[in-house]
Order: sequence, then structure tokens, then C-alpha cells
Amino acid sequence: MDIPKIVLKPGKDKSIVRKHPWVFSGAIKEQIGEITEGSFVEVVANKGRHLGYGHYQNGSIMVRVLLFDKEELTDNLYEQRIASAWALRTSLGLVDSEETNIFRLIHAEGDFLPGLIIDHYAGHLVVQCHSIGMYKDIDKIKDALLSVIGDKVNSIYLKCTGTLPKTYTDYTGDRWLHNEVETPQIALEYGNKFAINWVTGQKTGFFIDQRENRKLLSRYSKGKKVLNTFCYSGGFSVFALNAGATLAHSLDASQKAIDLTDENIELGNFEEGKHKSIVADAMDYIKDLPEDYDVIVLDPPAFAKHRSAKHNAIQGYKRLNAHAMRQIKPGGIIFTFSCSQVVDKTLFTNTVIAASIAAERKVRILEQLHQPADHPISSTHPEGEYLKGLVIQVE
Repeated sequence: MDIPKIVLKPGKDKSIVRKHPWVFSGAIKEQIGEITEGSFVEVVANKGRHLGYGHYQNGSIMVRVLLFDKEELTDNLYEQRIASAWALRTSLGLVDSEETNIFRLIHAEGDFLPGLIIDHYAGHLVVQCHSIGMYKDIDKIKDALLSVIGDKVNSIYLKCTGTLPKTYTDYTGDRWLHNEVETPQIALEYGNKFAINWVTGQKTGFFIDQRENRKLLSRYSKGKKVLNTFCYSGGFSVFALNAGATLAHSLDASQKAIDLTDENIELGNFEEGKHKSIVADAMDYIKDLPEDYDVIVLDPPAFAKHRSAKHNAIQGYKRLNAHAMRQIKPGGIIFTFSCSQVVDKTLFTNTVIAASIAAERKVRILEQLHQPADHPISSTHPEGEYLKGLVIQVE
């Protein structure tokens, strides 16, 4: 097979030698052969030494490397990588679990398939391609999923709207790849029921990365009043109520998100009056809370998606946390998160500390939170660690 080449500038091969999976546009010296968006390319050093293979795409990250150095390019690449990921989830107890059937099967670089996300909901697989190369290989990916998982697959849905470049004209839209089903589907997370609609919902339909943190909230919720801000589909609220919270209030600026929350609350069949949904801007609402909450969850969307927005994001996290600290009763607990990749855990912790100083409250850090094991981080791609959080107690 005649594979086009990407030749790197002198000295620009160091990160690839360390097996970092991204080649940036500034590192490229020349292109040899016919290269189109999504092409499989060979990456070579300045003097022609083979470094690996990956998908090409115009942009800041121009190659996402799938195979390094002596790894051979074979027809069953996807099957091998998916089998490895499935084995990991099996070892984590997520496959065939009676209480949890919501998990991430493929986590891009963390599962050595950069540009690919696959989430699992009770046997239904939702595929997101974040690179054109993965999208072009979607039939191979589908076949690999069916080969590895077989009769455990109930359906496969492709959802790439918003994840591929807007300039890419060959994208034919979200669609079923295998066995169309009605949505939403009911799935379980530690026995808690959720209605998942990956066709109309955000991302793949649910924020799976908070699973273990929702479970942790259960420990802090019994007999407590809980406010869940930026609630989306109400996951933290459902866990709190099932754990014995006296009340849980769910807050989101989006009526659509509140509708999802209400649907999941109805599934839980909770005692009337224990839950209330609130449509409001969290930053404004939390400045003057009408209830003396024992526990507040702060789980905002990414305040910074690019480094240029980092400073403003830090100020936003500081204000949000300071407002919550001023409002919560003495001894109260705050679960606070950032999913902004450009804000690392040290910077986020320092920001929360700065908020405590601004709020003039004494704060203890009780727990340090992160993404779960089905969202693994490649040792050579530290950028994969995006979710960080703290459980703090406010005196």
C-alpha cells in the first residue's frame, strides 16, 4: 500500500519519539504524496526515519498518531484496540454488571484511538468521531465493534454533529449504523435509573465521567438538603434522593435540561415535594440562595476550551465558588468541578483556595476528584486528564 508521508522539521520528532499522539502544523516540513482530509499517513523524521502512522487533518493538530515506531499497520487495528478496551472495562466490573450498564468504551487517546469516543448505554453504543479520519473509517469501526462484542450490541448510533469541522462537506449527518431503536432508553448507574436520549441529548446523551463522583455524593447526602447546579439531566439529584436527602433542588439555565431532569426524577418515583427544578442562571442565583443547603454541587460546563480563555475561566471559577462559600451554612459541603482541559488540577485547587480567601470562610479539602477508570489517561498524553474536582467543607 502506497501511503503518503508527512515529513517533520529537524528536531520536531522528539514528542513523537516519546509517543505523544499529536503532530502540530508548525512541526511539518513537507508532505509527500496525495493527502486528503482524513487520509492515513506515515510520519517520518527530517532525514526519513519512520516514526508512525496516523490520520491527517487540516488544522492545529494535523496528524493524530495511532501507531508508533515499530507497530505494524494491519487490517484489524480497530478490532485489536476495541478488544483491549472491552477487556479493561470487563476487568473494572462494568461489563455484565447488574447495577451499572452506563460506561465509556473508547476514550480517544486513553484507549489509543485518538479522535474516537464510544459510550455504552445498556448495550446501545453511541459513536462520536472527533477527527475526519475516524469518520472515514466508521464502517471498519462498526464491524470491529460487532466482531468484538457481538450479541451484546443492541444498537449502534453515529453522532458527530458538532464534533467534526464545519468546513468538512462529506459528513452525511447523525445516523443509525446498526439496529435502529426508539429513544430514550432506560439505563442504570449504581442502580439509579436514567432515561438516555443520545439522538436529541447533549454529547452522547449523558455525562458518564461523573459516575463515581455521583456515587460519592450519596455518602454526603443522607438527611441533607442538596442544591445541584448546572444539573443537565439531574444525575447528582437522583443519586442524592436515592441516598436519603431530605430534598434536592436541580438548577440549570436550559429548560431542555430541566425537562430531562424532570423525566429522570419521575423515573425515581420519589416522594412528592422532595425535588424542585429551577430554571435560572447559576452564577446569579447562587449569590442569594433562598434555602439553607447542606450540600451544593458546582459542575459547570468548560469555562475555557482554549488557552486564550484561561484567565477569564479562572476568574469565573473563583466567583462561582466564592458565591457558594458565602451562601452555604457552616459545616456545609461543596462538590466543585472543572472540566476545562487547560485548567490543570493544581491551578483549579489554587483557584478554589483563592475563592475561600475572597469569601472569608475557612475551608477544608476533604476529597480530590477526577475522571473514572473508563476514561483512562495515556501516560504519554497528559492532556487526557481533563476532569478535576474537590469536595470541600466550609466552616
